[in-house]
Amino acid sequence: MAEATLSRWGALSDKLREKARHFWHEARSDARPVIAPYAERGPAPSWKWDRPLDLLLGRFMLAVQRGKPSLLDRAQRIVQRSAECADLSEEALNAACIEIRERLMRERLSEAVVDEAFTLIREVSGRELGLRHFPVQLMAGLVMLDGGLAEMATGEGKTITALLPAITAAMAGMPVHVFTVNDYLAERDCNSLRPVIERFGLRCGLIVHGQENPERRAAYGCHIVYGTNKEMTFDYLRDQTALGKRRGQGRRLIAELFGQGRQPLLMRGLHFAIVDEADSIFIDEARTPLILSAELPGDTDGVYLAALEMVSMLEEGRDYILTEGTRSVHLTAHGKDSVAELSQGLPHTQWRIRLAREELAMRAISATRLFLRDRDYIVTDGKVQIVDESTGRVMADRSWEGGLHQLVETKEAVEISGVRNTMARITYQRFFRRYRRLSGMTGTAGEVADELWADYGLKVVVIPRNRPNLSSDRGHVMVQSAQEKWAFIAAEVARIHAQEGARPVLIGTRSVADSDAVSQALTHAGIAHRVLNARQDEEEAEIIAQAGEPGAVTVATNMAGRGTDILLNPTAKAHGGLHVILTGFHDTARIDRQLFGRAARQGDPGSTIAITALDDQLYTDFAPRAARIVGSSANSWPMFDGKANMLRRLAQRNAEKRHAADRRQTELAEERLRKTMAFGGGE
Repeated sequence: MAEATLSRWGALSDKLREKARHFWHEARSDARPVIAPYAERGPAPSWKWDRPLDLLLGRFMLAVQRGKPSLLDRAQRIVQRSAECADLSEEALNAACIEIRERLMRERLSEAVVDEAFTLIREVSGRELGLRHFPVQLMAGLVMLDGGLAEMATGEGKTITALLPAITAAMAGMPVHVFTVNDYLAERDCNSLRPVIERFGLRCGLIVHGQENPERRAAYGCHIVYGTNKEMTFDYLRDQTALGKRRGQGRRLIAELFGQGRQPLLMRGLHFAIVDEADSIFIDEARTPLILSAELPGDTDGVYLAALEMVSMLEEGRDYILTEGTRSVHLTAHGKDSVAELSQGLPHTQWRIRLAREELAMRAISATRLFLRDRDYIVTDGKVQIVDESTGRVMADRSWEGGLHQLVETKEAVEISGVRNTMARITYQRFFRRYRRLSGMTGTAGEVADELWADYGLKVVVIPRNRPNLSSDRGHVMVQSAQEKWAFIAAEVARIHAQEGARPVLIGTRSVADSDAVSQALTHAGIAHRVLNARQDEEEAEIIAQAGEPGAVTVATNMAGRGTDILLNPTAKAHGGLHVILTGFHDTARIDRQLFGRAARQGDPGSTIAITALDDQLYTDFAPRAARIVGSSANSWPMFDGKANMLRRLAQRNAEKRHAADRRQTELAEERLRKTMAFGGGE
C-alpha cells in the first residue's frame, strides 16, 4: 500500500515537473519580437497578478529542480562518451570539431548534438588547459544552455563551466556575451580560455574599460565576447542614443540614402547572455539604473560650498530626520523654514526656488551625514571614487547624480567635476530581459529564486558539489562594541596560529574603514598580514593567490577577490585549511555565504566563524530596537549563537525586504518613465 502511494506521488511529481518545464519554455519563448536594427526581445504584456504568481512559481521551480536525477544521468553519459574522444589524434579531433559545428548550424540545439558538442568541448579543454569537466560542471552547462541559472558552490569551477554553453551556442550561430564582475576577470577568462574557443574555429573578443569604439565594434564582431556588466550595458545605451528615433531598419536605410546615416552600431544583437556571479549583477546591483550621461561644466559659483555651510547650521531631529537604512533625508517644517531663512541673500538661482533649495539642502545633508569616506567612497589621486558596497571594489568613472557627487567632492576639498546630463538610462532588469536567451551561474541564488524568475525569467537549479563539504562552522560570537570586536579578532588569529599551527586566515570586512581598523588591531598584536580593499584593487589577484599560504593572514573588503581562487598547498591543508573570519554580516545572507564559501573548497578542509558587535551597521540600521533588547538582556559578554543569531536573522530579513522593495520601485519608476517618454514621442 505504501509503495503504491509513493509511486502515485512520484508520478504526480514528474507531471508537475514536466508542466513547469513547458510553462517555463513558453514564458521564455521568442514570441515577443521588437523592431530594432539587431535582434533583441521586446517587452512582454503585463497583468497585475503576473508578479505575485511569478514569485510563487520561481520558488516552486527551485523545489522541483533540487537533485534532479535526469540531469546527472545525462552528464554521466557525456563523461562515458568522452572515452571515445581520448583516443582521437589531433587531426581527427579537429575534424570532429568542424563536423559538430556544421551539425549545430543544421540541427540547432537538439539533445543528441548538444551532448556530442559537450563531449568534444570537454576533451579539447583537457588537452588545451589540462582540465576536464566533472559531471556536476556538465550539469551546470546544460542548465545554462537551456536558459537557466545554475547555483554552483564556491570553488566548483564556474569559469570553465561557462565554456560549455558559450561554445555550443556560438557554434549554433548565436553571438554570445559572457558577463563578469570586473575587467581583470574578463581579460583573464578571455585569454586563458581562448585556445579552447579557437580550436572550434571561433573567435573570442574582449570588452574592457578605456577601449575606443572601433576596438569595441571589432570585439562584438567575435563569436564569444567577454566583458563586465557595466561596460556592455553602457555600450547598449550608446547604441540606443546613436539610433535616436531611427530604430527600424527601414528608417535607417532611408536616412542613409539621404545622407543622414549615423555612426555604425557597436553591438550586433542581444542573442545569448551568460552571467557570472549572477546574484551580484541581477540582485545586488539592480537597485539603481545605469545612466549614460554627458558632463557639463563644473561648479564655478560656489553653490555646493554654500549648501554645505548652510546645512552645518541645521540640527538633526529639529530640522531634518535621517533614515540610515534607506539613506534618506526628510526636512521638517522647521527645517524648511530654516533653509528658506538661511538662503536669503545667496546669489545662486537655486535658493530662490522652494523645491530646488530644499532638494539641494537634503542632498547636502546626505553628502555630510549618510555618505562616508572609506565606506561609500575613497579619495585617491584627488578624486572621489565610489566603492561598490556588495563587492568592495572601486567603480571607475561612476558618479552619483543630482549634484550629490559634487557635494561630496566639495566636502573632501578636491576638484569638482561637472554635473552629468542624462542621455539614456536603463535598469539591469530591463536590459537583461531583452536577451533572446539568458542564463547565469553563481554560488548563491536559492534565496532569491522567486525574484530571479519574476524579474528575469530565470529558473534556478541547484548543482551538487563534486566533493563532500568538509567545512567546520565555529558559530557566531557577539561582543558589545566595535573596539572590542577588533581586539577579539586579533586574539582569535593569534589563538589559531598558537594552537592550530600555520593555518592561513582570511578576514572579511564590510568597508575600507573596517579593514583599516582590523589592520591596526593586527599590527598592535604583532601579527603580519596583507590588506585587500578598494585601495589595492590592482593587486587583488596577487594578494588572493597568496592568501592560502601557510600562516598567511589576509584582510579583504567584503567580497573583494570574488572570482579568484585561494589555493592551499599541502602544508596549509595539513594544518586544517583556510580559516575564514566574518567581521560583520552583510544586508543579505547570500554575500555572507559567498565569504564562508572560500573555506573548504573542492573537498579541502576549512573552518568559519562570525565575530560581530552589537553596534554593527546591520543591527543599528535594520533592527535597532531588537539590538537594544538583546544588549539589555545579556547576562555576560561575549555572547555565543542563540540571541546573537536571532538578531542577525531579524536584521537581515528586514534589510532584504527593504532592498527588494527598492529594486521593485526602481523598476516601476523606470517603467513609468518609459511610458511617459513613449507618450511624448521620446521612445
